Amino acid sequence: MNTVRLTMAQALVRYLTAQKVEIDGQIKPLFAGVFAIFGHGNVAGLGEALYHQQAALPTYRAHNEQAMAHAAIAYAKANNRQQIMACTTSIGPGATNMVTAAALAHVNRIPVLLLPGDTFAARTPDPVLQQVECASDPTISANDCFRPVSRYFDRISRPEQLITSLPAAISTLVDAELAGPVTLSLPQDVQAEAYDYPESFFAETVHYQRQQAPDTRELAAAIEALKNAKKPLLIAGGGVHYAQAIEPLKALIESYGIPVAETQAGKGALAWDHPNYVGAIGVTGCDAANKLAEEADLVLAVGTRLQDFTTASRTLFRNPDVTLIQLNVARMDAIKHNAKALVCDAKIGLEQLKSGLSGWQVPAEWQALGKAEIARWNGYYDQVTSIAEAPKTETGLPSDAQVLGSVKRTGEASDIIVCAAGGLPGDLHKLWRTEQPNGYHLEYGFSCMGYEIAGGLGVKMAKPDREVIVVVGDGSYLMMNSEIATTVMLNKKVIIVVLDNRGFGCINRLQRGTGGASFNNLLDEGTFTETGAPKIDFAAHAKALGAESESVSSLEALEEALGRARAASQSYVIAIDTDPYLTAEGGSWWEVGVPEVSERETVTQAYREQQIAKQKQPY
Repeated sequence: MNTVRLTMAQALVRYLTAQKVEIDGQIKPLFAGVFAIFGHGNVAGLGEALYHQQAALPTYRAHNEQAMAHAAIAYAKANNRQQIMACTTSIGPGATNMVTAAALAHVNRIPVLLLPGDTFAARTPDPVLQQVECASDPTISANDCFRPVSRYFDRISRPEQLITSLPAAISTLVDAELAGPVTLSLPQDVQAEAYDYPESFFAETVHYQRQQAPDTRELAAAIEALKNAKKPLLIAGGGVHYAQAIEPLKALIESYGIPVAETQAGKGALAWDHPNYVGAIGVTGCDAANKLAEEADLVLAVGTRLQDFTTASRTLFRNPDVTLIQLNVARMDAIKHNAKALVCDAKIGLEQLKSGLSGWQVPAEWQALGKAEIARWNGYYDQVTSIAEAPKTETGLPSDAQVLGSVKRTGEASDIIVCAAGGLPGDLHKLWRTEQPNGYHLEYGFSCMGYEIAGGLGVKMAKPDREVIVVVGDGSYLMMNSEIATTVMLNKKVIIVVLDNRGFGCINRLQRGTGGASFNNLLDEGTFTETGAPKIDFAAHAKALGAESESVSSLEALEEALGRARAASQSYVIAIDTDPYLTAEGGSWWEVGVPEVSERETVTQAYREQQIAKQKQPY
């Protein structure tokens, strides 16, 4: 057997460069690059190894470990999980900064390879700088925080362990059911240790998207249930995108007249003006989709976990005779909500459903109801997104919906909108008109503030020929904005629209909606100075990070500024003051923990209303 002597870090990097993937008939690298912030624990070992492989595996420097992992996650999501990135950090805070991103990737089923440095396996110099010590277990380090938020975790304590661990790690990353974050903890002394690795270990390996066919009995049961349905509704989730199942989805619904609603991750599976489209569903959904969901006698959920925002905390499907079918490649998701499981790849499953439903058709009245409801919603959209002479808001400032309308009016069909947490995802899900696949990039499974700008960078790296527009609230901007500088440094232009509502407007609305008083959410309520909270100049801040920027005071000025931003050659930030109180209509009930006992009557009343709403839950 021929061998090659390499350090563990060198072997790791060489193995990653040998991993390929077939996309549309072309062989491409599975790993598009590595985000790295070096420190003790990875600079001497892995840093040296990466230096010599820059042509095959580019290394990108970021400014924040959580942010760079967000960018890597966004890159994989924008590529429908077909190409991915790795991230490496030092030990201690560099590593733990990535734990939040790992949780985000885990919740959203997005593959990312995390390579945090670790303390010495030999333990000779312990305790080292930044080491977290456990008195009862010396094998524990800060990196054990990654265990519950990783789909696969290993600590490489000997160089030869890579030979068994790396194939398992890659298998997890490319598996449609298991895809998510993989963490390989790398003790710094082991990174530098050499071993005689088999040359065959580094042979080029091409990975393919494995497509699981449905069980014949599950498929037959799903077809029979659909044929008996008079009011079916299909809910498109993120799995439709990841399985490359958009065309089979269209073929199915167009053949039989099935209305389609979309989750946050599934949005964009259909264009907003498709005849079968009935809009966004759930807590952040529109009236059209939610009305059909309430009346449906069969719900076919494709590639979605049906989390509480989608199901209105399990109160949305109100027809007592409703049948729920979960078409999902993941068994744990397919059985949720006591559904009839159809465990399979979404593309194959939809194709076989279409073949099996021959001769069946959705009743004309149900199709007509969907068209009538979405037409009413589209009329509301025109009203709420228009430029009014004076915005009808509590503060007189523009609403989020009006800002989104301006962004849409000045955009192109190929634009990609990026957002994450707060109130904006609600209005985006209801109101953003997606025209092309992958044009809507929302992180809402983990609802992680700070994802937006870093995510925009990752999306731009994945789709360099499309305009990437990040919409972000002032709260999220202040949490994580450092990757504006990275977008400039890497020449990856994004447009960032900052909606400054002076605080956490979304949670303030939830606080008031559950009977509480406005408290500690809006900036003017959280100040301890006589002069009040500062008015932050976001444009000046962004300019200091290297971006072009400006502040505007009206929607007309915003639309003009967006034109300048599109013409610019580098990242462009536009700030506008917005109203913190108004959100678009639509949506549905959502269960939150309202106090059973309170001195405030409004809270007591909110609790009583919650108990009434909970009676609609199945248990």
